Formats: sequence, structure tokens, C-alpha cells
Amino acid sequence: MTIAILDPFSGISGDMTLGALVAVGLDPDWLRALPARLGLDGVTVRIADVERASIACIKVDFDIPPQPHGRHLKQIRELVARSDAPAAVKARADAAFTAIAEQEAAIHGTSVERVHLHEVGAVDAILDVVGSIWGFERLGVERVYCGPISLGDGFVDAAHGRLPVPAPATLRLLEGLRVRPGPEASGELVTPTGAALVRVLASGPMVGEYTPLRSGFGAGTKEFAGRPNALRIVLAEADGAGAGAGMAVEHVVLLACDLDDMSGEYVAGAADRLRMAGALDVVLLQTLMKKGRPGVRVEVLCGADSADALERVLLEETTTLGVRRTAVERHALAREFRTVRVAGHDIRVKVAVLANGTRRAKPEYEDVQRIALATGRTPRDIFGEAAALAARD
Repeated sequence: MTIAILDPFSGISGDMTLGALVAVGLDPDWLRALPARLGLDGVTVRIADVERASIACIKVDFDIPPQPHGRHLKQIRELVARSDAPAAVKARADAAFTAIAEQEAAIHGTSVERVHLHEVGAVDAILDVVGSIWGFERLGVERVYCGPISLGDGFVDAAHGRLPVPAPATLRLLEGLRVRPGPEASGELVTPTGAALVRVLASGPMVGEYTPLRSGFGAGTKEFAGRPNALRIVLAEADGAGAGAGMAVEHVVLLACDLDDMSGEYVAGAADRLRMAGALDVVLLQTLMKKGRPGVRVEVLCGADSADALERVLLEETTTLGVRRTAVERHALAREFRTVRVAGHDIRVKVAVLANGTRRAKPEYEDVQRIALATGRTPRDIFGEAAALAARD
């Protein structure tokens, strides 16, 4: 398995991530062509060899003609959707921008649809997010890990005035991740873009053994005396690194909405409609909504290529006014379908292979019931015989 390890000893930003990706093998010409693929005419990419505290780094900058000062989330989504990026890249980019918009909206007391993304809605931030996520995909990285993140200190001047470091939205994006203050007198080291990239890409801190293949540094804009302002990325091979060892890692999308004004039978019907439309899984959860009202949360797991269609089903088949979308990892056992003969009847069995090589078999419920009715035997007997046959074949 090819993995990437982020070493944000001097923070992380989008341009630092792009520079480090180029340093470990991302094609510079592909990066130079990225603005055109996103429909950002007139934008050029400069890639330069620089030094930070005597360490060779790659610096990425964008030359951008006059543009709107920021964008709304809907505009960013439309821009990304028009590109030819793979569906999984689009889904993760959408998750990154949505995460930023949700935190900005919460801080400023407005809705995700109305929040105006100033710095993050600018062209360079859009290129940073899409280019970084797509860059890891082009390098064949299956999983990303991240070490402790240095936050910096002091204050930063933003569109809303002078803010403490880390900026409020940045700190919210980093919740649950390992961070540390400083170094002293370094100012802002983690941008909202960098924090969002870690949020949607990283599987947590690195655990277990790995074999380093390549490493490189992406330069930040600031220069500090005696220490490099850079992000290091290590590409490595790892067998069963981290949680989910021995399982396939699938990049999927989680759609969710909450309902408190829809009767149960119609919620169940909508869940069936979602399954028929191609959802990998649909779960209904009890929840409490405003003023203590009982409600139902609908969670839909799906592939990135079917997320838009299933989102439309949620909006059309339920009373929700909005759908949350998150890019997630699913760790899945290897599995296959087999057909065995029980009492002269075919029965389908799903067989999963565990990390230790043992097999676990589950006959299909409909087949078990059908054969039980036809033979007069109990479903339990049919299930047990079919599972035993499939596990030893």
C-alpha cells in the first residue's frame, strides 16, 4: 500500500502541500495545466526551487488576473463540478470546501448557503484544494497520515479584521487532530485551506512500520532565521498500516439529513427508494431536533459517482431542505458471492475473508426463506448448511 505522511512541523497550507507533492514526484506540467482544466483562464503557475534554512524546497505560486473577492460555496461547487477531475477527487474537494463553509457560517451566525468565503473562495485557494487532493490521487496514495501540527502564534489580519492564531475557523477544522502551539514569533502557520486538507485527507497519526520511498519539502512564503518554514511529505510503502489492517480502503461519500415532519412509513419508503437508486447503505437513526422534537436522521453511504443522483432522491423523496455531504473512508473486508446447493436448491452466499485468512459466510435471507418454505425445514437449518458449504469451498 502506498501511503503519504504529512510532517507539518512548521504548519500546513495549500501551497506548501502542492510544493511538497511536486518534490515527491507530482508532474509539474500537470500542475501548470490545472487552472485551464478548472476553467480559470489567465492563471499561470510558477514552480521554483528555493531554500528554507538551507533545505531545498519547492515553492508554488499563482499569477492571477483580477477576480471576484471570494465566492459562495455554490459557485465553488459549480466550478469543481465542471472540471474533468475524477469523481472521488470532486467529492473530497467538495467535502473540504463544505467543512470550511460550515465553520465560517457557525462563527458568523449565518447559513452555509449565505456565507461568503473570502480567502478560501479565491482562485489560489481553489487551486490549492483541488490540486492537492488530485495530486495525492495521481501519485497513487491510498492513505494519508499526519503528525502533530504546529499552529504558530500571535495574530493574523483577515477579511473580518485581526484574529488570534489559529483563526477561529481554522481551529474548528482542527478539532480532534493533534496540534501544538508555536514556534514563538512565527505568526500564522496553519491556513484554513491547510486545515481543511488535513481534515478530509488524513486517517490520523501514523502507526506501525513503513518503508520510506521518497520525501520532499514544500516551502511556505515566510522565512525564519535558523529553521525551515516548510511542509515535508514522505511517500512510503506500508503493509496493513493503521486501523483497518488487511482490508481494502474505499473512498465513499456520506449523505445525511434530519427529518421531524415526515411520517414513519414514508421515511421507510424513501430509504427503499435510495437503496434501489444505488446506495451502498441506508441507515435511519433516532435523533432529537429543535425544541426537543423527536426526529429521524437519514444517512446514505454511496460512491462518489452516484452522490449527486442520491442527493436529488433525498431532496425529492423527503421533506428535508438540505443535505450534508462528507467524504469518508470505508475499510472493507474482501468478499465475494458464491452459489451452493442445499436440498436441491441454489442459494447465494456472501463470503468475507478476514485479515487472518479465515472466512465468514452469510447466506442471502430471501434465498433461505424460499428454500425453507419449499422444503419444510427451518430457516436456521438452511442457513447453517449453506454457510458451512460456502466457507469450505
